[in-house]
Amino acid sequence: MNLRDIKKDIEYVLSAFVEDCSVVACVNPKVTDGSVSELMEEAIELYNELRDKVNAKAEGSKKAYYNELRKEVLAKTDALYEKLSAAVKEAVK
Repeated sequence: MNLRDIKKDIEYVLSAFVEDCSVVACVNPKVTDGSVSELMEEAIELYNELRDKVNAKAEGSKKAYYNELRKEVLAKTDALYEKLSAAVKEAVK
């Protein structure tokens, strides 16, 4: 896995999350806009944080560093989706 692919993955995964937040806000008016907006802001902050980590010089093995970074991208994005799911479930009640 190379640096360019990791940057593309970060861009793709987090932009897909922001798009999903927009769809949820449009389709389900019961979901408070504040919670969705906060999740979108959190995703943007995560994007900036991860891009900074990608652009930082890797200490030690580059392969291990980038593998850990990829795992972090997936774990944190999954956590964002869990929060979005919880907001939708709360609105449906």
